[in-house]
Amino acid sequence: MCRMAFATNRKIENAFSRGYSSQERVALGQIALGSHPDTVQEIIDREYWVPRAEQPIIDDILSGKTRGRYYLVMGERGTGKRSLLLEGMRKVHGDGIAMLEAHNDLEVFRVRLGKAIDFEYHEDYIGSLFSIRGPRDSTPLLDVERALNQMEKVALKMRKARGKPLLLIINNIHLFKDDTGSQALLEILQQRAEIWAGNDLVTVVFTSDEHWTLEKLIPHATNMHVFNIKDIPKDTVTTALKKYRARMGEDVPQSILDEVFAKVGGRLIFLNQVAKSRDMLETCRHINRKEKSWFLNQCWILGADMDDDVEEQQKFCAAAVILGRALVRREKTNSLDNQSKLPEIPLHEARQIITRADFVQAFDHINVIHIDANGMVRADSVAMQNAFREICAEEGFEEHLAATLDRLDELESLSRTRDVWFREPPGRSGGEVPEQTYTAKL
Repeated sequence: MCRMAFATNRKIENAFSRGYSSQERVALGQIALGSHPDTVQEIIDREYWVPRAEQPIIDDILSGKTRGRYYLVMGERGTGKRSLLLEGMRKVHGDGIAMLEAHNDLEVFRVRLGKAIDFEYHEDYIGSLFSIRGPRDSTPLLDVERALNQMEKVALKMRKARGKPLLLIINNIHLFKDDTGSQALLEILQQRAEIWAGNDLVTVVFTSDEHWTLEKLIPHATNMHVFNIKDIPKDTVTTALKKYRARMGEDVPQSILDEVFAKVGGRLIFLNQVAKSRDMLETCRHINRKEKSWFLNQCWILGADMDDDVEEQQKFCAAAVILGRALVRREKTNSLDNQSKLPEIPLHEARQIITRADFVQAFDHINVIHIDANGMVRADSVAMQNAFREICAEEGFEEHLAATLDRLDELESLSRTRDVWFREPPGRSGGEVPEQTYTAKL
């Protein structure tokens, strides 16, 4: 048994040693897949061509200079949260770092955690052939707890030699289901993160796209620090884009750079597409059409002729359209100094506008809006805000929305109304009750 425990500890130590695991090699791409040293810098310049103000902060966390806390890195999809972490990991060559992706299935997450820290759950236990109960007769949560227990022992041992904490990165925790099992898993991970942060054993970094994860973590958070990763500012975007296109032999006028920013903003996932395309403006228009089409396919309203069987779905859609209209109206009241920023509405006010408290989280989930760590609601991207603006400017939009709301009020009124019909009692003649025939009124 002691030999098995020693071998297990050695494997976990190896998982945190300098270098990359198979999962990390795949995430880092060509940089960690045996590229020639002379070409590594070229790959870095191509993949990390936009300078980020948050990179030094992330570097300090991953190198162990900043300690005593655990972190929740929040931001919209495609803002570059993962890229920031991968770049910081590359700079320290993966020393003391284990990274894994979250998943909504607890069994899958159990396997990914075991692979990330090189911990075996004894799936091949020979006693199972003879119906002998073994260490694998447990639930995914118990397996996660066992893996974290073993990792803690290794962290205690390595702390003296390293002089700084280990680092565990769990990406996209919003992929956990918002149910009892996933909430229990989040509780286990947060409890460990709190204890480890207080003792400088392990620094845990969570990343998330959705606000509900913050709502689950914040009531029990003592040592947690929240980072908001936002879109890249205009000056940084236009300068970096101009330099990138110059390496391709093209001198881009400032007017085109301004138009690119007006259409896609500083969202890194869009900028990567635009920078590498032949026609930047056509790519921008394609991105805007795609975002508008997504919104219309998910949330468009049907007007006055809708059937009663789509009432609940249309309440959801009408709320999304009303919230989009509110963001467009809020944009018109912004000061001139803030025209480059997306308009924002406080979360409580957004719920008041749509008269529902449950829909805003669903809109965040389907990437129509985003709720940041400060509880501010805004369009998920500049392209989505452009879609809101175009839809609200269409001829007949207000009448179509009013007709939809009137029809929803009518359907809701019908569902709450009960018709009671009265009928005269049968007359009596000589003590006999005459036979009556009742017909249902259709």
